[in-house]
Amino acid sequence: MRILLPLVLAPALLFAQDPAVEQGYTHFYNLEYDEALAAFGQALARHPDDPELHNHLAQTIVVQEMYRNGALESELVSGNNSFIRRAKLEPSPEMERRFLDELGKAMSISEDRLRKNPRDTAAMYALGISYGLRCNYNWVVKKAWRDSLKDANAARRYHNKISEIDPANVDARLVQGLHDYVVGSLPWGYRMLGFMVGIHGDKEKGIQTVQEVSKNGKLNRVDAEIFLCALYRRENQTKRAIPLVEDLIQRFPRNYLLRLELSQMYSMAGDKSHAIDAVEEVARLKTRHAPGYDRVPWEKVYFQEGTIQFWYNELDQSLENLKKVAAANEQVDLNTGVYARLRIGQIYDMTHRRDEAIAAYKEAIAYAPQADAALESRKYLAAPYRRM
Repeated sequence: MRILLPLVLAPALLFAQDPAVEQGYTHFYNLEYDEALAAFGQALARHPDDPELHNHLAQTIVVQEMYRNGALESELVSGNNSFIRRAKLEPSPEMERRFLDELGKAMSISEDRLRKNPRDTAAMYALGISYGLRCNYNWVVKKAWRDSLKDANAARRYHNKISEIDPANVDARLVQGLHDYVVGSLPWGYRMLGFMVGIHGDKEKGIQTVQEVSKNGKLNRVDAEIFLCALYRRENQTKRAIPLVEDLIQRFPRNYLLRLELSQMYSMAGDKSHAIDAVEEVARLKTRHAPGYDRVPWEKVYFQEGTIQFWYNELDQSLENLKKVAAANEQVDLNTGVYARLRIGQIYDMTHRRDEAIAAYKEAIAYAPQADAALESRKYLAAPYRRM
C-alpha cells in the first residue's frame, strides 16, 4: 500500500499509558511525522526508561525518510520480486545516527530489564520490535540481506517466547506472520538465507496470522489491518482490501495516500468509475484546503488519474496527465517520476510513435537508473511495448 511500512516489521501501537503516545500515532498515521516526533519526544521526556518510546521515535524517523523518498508507494510492493529489487535509499548521516541511537537505547533498556527478570514479556516485546526495526532498516535502506534476516530471526525468537509464556497475547504474532509471508514470497536463493537463520516462510500461514491479529489484537490491530491490505493487494485480492482501506480512511482522514490507494485498488478490481471517484475526491479535498490535503502535489493526482486511464485505454487523456507529471521534476518523488516516463513511452508505442517512445524510455532510464521502471524501459528500447 501507498501508506505502508515495508512488509517486514510491525511496531507496537497505541501504547497509551501517556496520552502523548496516542497523539503521536494519530499524527504518524496521518503522515504528520514532525508532529509525531514531537509527541513521542514529550512522552519520552516523562518516561525516559521506556524502551517502547525509543522504538516509536526510531520508527518515525525511518518512515519519515521513506516517505520523503517515495518508498511508501504501492508500486514498490506490487511486483513478484519487489522485496529485493527495491533500490537502496540514501539517508543522511544525521538521520541514520538518530535512528540507530534511539534503537540502541531501546535495546539496552530492554536487555537490562530481561537480565533482572527473564520473563518480562513487555521487555521481550520491545526488544523484538527493536530487532524488527533494525531488520527493516537493513532490508529496505541498506540492502544487507543476511544481517536483516538475522535480525528478523531475533525479533521472531523474542515474540515466540511471549507466545509461550502468554498464549493469549495475539499482538506478538504479527511479526511472526509478516516474516512467514515475506520469506515465503522470496525467490529460492533468498529463501535459503531465511532457512539459514531459522525462518522457513509460508505465505498462506503468514496471511492467516495477520488476519488473526487484525481481528483479535489489542496493540497491533491497526498495523495488522494496514499490512493485510498490502498482502491482499500483492496477492491480487484487492476486493478484500477495499473495505479495510475505507475503514482506515475514516480513522485517519488526513492521510491522502489512503485515498490514492483506494483509487488504485478499485482500478485493479476492474471498477473504473469508483477508481476515478476516489482520486477526484483527493482533488476536491485539496481544492477545499481540507486538513492534510494542501501538501498533496497536484502531480500525484495527475499521475493516479493518468495511470487509471492508461490501463483503461484512454490513452490521449492519460498522456496529457502523465506529461504534467514528467514536466514537474521538483514536485514528484523518483518512483512517480520514473513510472510516468515509462507509461508515456508505452503510450507512444501503442499509438505507433516509436521515436517518441524511445526518447521517453531513455528519459526514464536517466531519471532513476536502478528503478524497476527503468529496468523495464530498457526492454522496450529493443522491442516496442505491446499490451498483452
